[in-house]
This record gives sequence, structure tokens and C-alpha cells, in this order.
Amino acid sequence: MYKSAAKEIKEADAILIGASNGLSITEGLHLFADNQAFEELFWDLKQKYGIQCILQGMGARWPSEEEKWGFWSRLVRHYCGEYRETPVMADLKKLIGKKDYFIITSNGECHFEMCGFASEKIYEVEGNWLTIQCAARCHEKVYPWADLAERMAETEQGGKIPRELIPHCPVCGGSMQVHMEMDRNFIPETESQKRLEGFLEQYHGKKLVILELGIGWRNQLIKAPLMRLAAREPQAVYVTVNLGEIFIPEEIRDKSYGLDGDLSEILHRLAKEQEK
Repeated sequence: MYKSAAKEIKEADAILIGASNGLSITEGLHLFADNQAFEELFWDLKQKYGIQCILQGMGARWPSEEEKWGFWSRLVRHYCGEYRETPVMADLKKLIGKKDYFIITSNGECHFEMCGFASEKIYEVEGNWLTIQCAARCHEKVYPWADLAERMAETEQGGKIPRELIPHCPVCGGSMQVHMEMDRNFIPETESQKRLEGFLEQYHGKKLVILELGIGWRNQLIKAPLMRLAAREPQAVYVTVNLGEIFIPEEIRDKSYGLDGDLSEILHRLAKEQEK
């Protein structure tokens, strides 16, 4: 099955990559886990505020802006500022090679961009950690804040940042928040969505491989649309990679490959097949 899937990828006109939590977990970022990595990074905040995982901290109602940005700056510094390309990302780049591609992901840590994937070929459906927006959505612009996050993390003490570093909306003067879909004020990525639609139009009727990485069967945000795309595109091939959970509907079973196992090992194996 690996050789057949690798052959389909090699012969594809383009590759549409869908990625979710499974890919992040493979890279050591588990939003839902109270594991050793979480303990090492946030043990003091866990003791003080009772947060049990990263996702809980992301959605927490922090007592103050100093504490909210203390959490976020520590998270961004560790998983973005200190991030280095992982073997799984290196193998994904080898697998794609020089083919045209587009990425749709619910992961917000910007690792694709950091590994050299073109930002204009990425649609982060739930926003990302490296931009911020007006919390009240008084206007539609988002702003980079990686440098500010680093300054915050450098000066954070006891889970709090200095008050003078708290960002304020340049239009209304109100609070800012990380540009992630956590409430109804989230600013959608409309331009990225348009670029995705242009990509799909360009490869309509051509041999498009849909490569799905670490997406559970309940995921209606990314997995469901990808399966529908595979069903309506006559030349599309659907390759789903996940650990312990492979779901392929009957209507696309004859044009699909389900690879169950460790994501990093499977991508490495597929990348090796491309070299033959």
C-alpha cells in the first residue's frame, strides 16, 4: 500500500495537504494533554490557576491582561520562537518535492511557515498564534506580535508581564487577543480561503492527491470537506494518515489509501519511496 500511495503522490499534478492535531502531536505539541511537556512549561500556572492543558489555558478567563499575555508569550516563545524544523516536516517537504501544493490546517503554531512552506499557500482555518487582533473586532486587520511576545517572555515574572507591554487596539484602544477562533469576534482568513479556492479551480479535473495528516474522523472542519472534494473530483486520490483511527467512506474507498501508524514513520517511508 505504501508503494502504491507513494506512486500516486509522485504522479500527481498537485498535492492538497490537510493537517490537524495529529501532526502537532507528532512534533511534540499536544494541546489536550497534561503531560511532562506541559508540566515543564506551565507547572506554576497549573498550580496557581488549575489549568490542565494548553487548550484550557488558551481559552481561560485570566484575572488580568498581565496574566493572559504571560501565558500566551510563554507558549509562543517555546513552541514558535524556539521551534526548529522536525524530521516529520523535513520528510513532508521531500515528499512534495517541486510539485505545486496547498495546505489547509487547523494548527495555529505556524510551523509550516517556519519550515519554508510558502505563506500564500497556507490556509489556517482557525487563525494562528503569531498574529493578534482587536478583541472586540472593531476592524478587520490582524497584526504580527512575535517580537512583542519575545519581549514579554523575557520580562515575565510569576506568570505576569509588565503592564507597559500589554497590547492595545490601535483603532479603539481596547484589548487585543491572539488571532485564534475562540469566540464570535474571530476575524476569518478570507484571503487565504480565496487562494485555496483558486488552487482547487486550477486543478479541477486534474490528478490531485489529497494528503490528510493526523485528522480524526469527527473533524468536520477539514476532514469532511476533503472527503467531499475527493468524491466530486474524478481524478482525485485520497491518502489519509493517522494513528489508530482511519475513516474512509464507502463512496471514495476505491480511490483512497488509509495508512494507520506513526505519522513521522509513515511520512519518512513515503519520502524514501520518492527517491527510488
